Amino acid sequence: MSQTPLSGAAEALVPSAGLTPAALPFLRELGDLKRVFSAQAPGSIAERLFGLGWAALLRGDPPAAVMAQVVSAALVSARLGDLDLATLAALGLGDDTVTVLERAFDEVTGNLDPALAQRLRAALAQGRPAPGTVPSFVGKLARQPRAGVTCPGQPRILLQPAENHAEHCLMVAVYGVLASPWHGADPVAVFLAGMAHHFHNADMPDSGYSGEMLLGDRLDTAIATARQACLDELTATAPDLATVVTAALIPIGGDVTPEARAFHVADVLDRVLEIEQHLRAARLTMEIVLDEYGLVHDGPVKAFHDRILADAGLA
Repeated sequence: MSQTPLSGAAEALVPSAGLTPAALPFLRELGDLKRVFSAQAPGSIAERLFGLGWAALLRGDPPAAVMAQVVSAALVSARLGDLDLATLAALGLGDDTVTVLERAFDEVTGNLDPALAQRLRAALAQGRPAPGTVPSFVGKLARQPRAGVTCPGQPRILLQPAENHAEHCLMVAVYGVLASPWHGADPVAVFLAGMAHHFHNADMPDSGYSGEMLLGDRLDTAIATARQACLDELTATAPDLATVVTAALIPIGGDVTPEARAFHVADVLDRVLEIEQHLRAARLTMEIVLDEYGLVHDGPVKAFHDRILADAGLA
C-alpha cells in the first residue's frame, strides 16, 4: 500500500492516488472483522474495536495513541482473530506475546507505507484500548443495521447478515488510516472522521439512498439535527474531544483536502467491498475450499480423511 503522495493539481486529477487492485485482498480480509466473533464478548471484532476506541477517546487518551492502538489491533486481528495481547498473555505466552502480534503484523503489512507501519507496529505492545464508559451513540450505532442496496424507485436489496453502523465506521477509520499516505493526509484526523461520520444514524434509522432522496430538501436538516445530538453528548463530557471531532468531520463533505480524499477512499471501498463479500461467498466452490484452502489440512490422519471424503463423494 506504500505510495509516494502526489501534490497540488496533479493529486486533484488522481483522487485515488496510490490505490491499485493489489490493495484489495488485504482490505477484503480486514473487512471480514465485521464477521469474526468469539466467546470473549458479544459483537464482532469490528464492533468491539469501535466501542473500545470511543471509550479511550472519552476518557482522554490522546487521539493519536487511540488511532495507533485501534488500527494496529485491527491489522493483527485479520489473522489472529480475538487472540489479542491480553488473551495471549492469559494463555501463558509470556515474553512471546508481543512477538506473536508482531509476526502477524509483519505478515499482512508488507505493502504498507513504511513510516506508518513503524508507527502502528510500535503500538502493538499496548494492545487494544482498555474498556471504559462509552457515549450512548456507540450502542445505538451497533444496533442500527446498514440499509443494504437501495436506489430511488427500486425495492431494497437486503443481504443478510447485515453489517451495523459501528462496524462500518470502524472499518472506514482503519481503511482511512491505511490510505492516508497516498494523499499526504493526517491519519489521526482521518481516523476520527471515520469513527464519527455516521453519528447521525444513532438517531436516524438508515433508509439508504432511496429514503434520503424522499426526504428531499429536508435531508440535510435531519442529518445535522441527529449528528448534533451526538456532538452535544460529547461536549457535555469531553468538550475538547467534541471540538477535534467536529473539525475532522467538516472537510469530508467534499474532496478538497488530503484528509477528505483519504476518508472517501475508505468510505466508498468499505461500502462496495461489503456487498462484494456476499457475492464472493455465493461463488465459493468445494474445490476452492478443499484444494486452495486445504480445509482438510496436513496432519497424521490426512490420508484417512481424504479417503473418507472420497468414499462420501465429497472429493
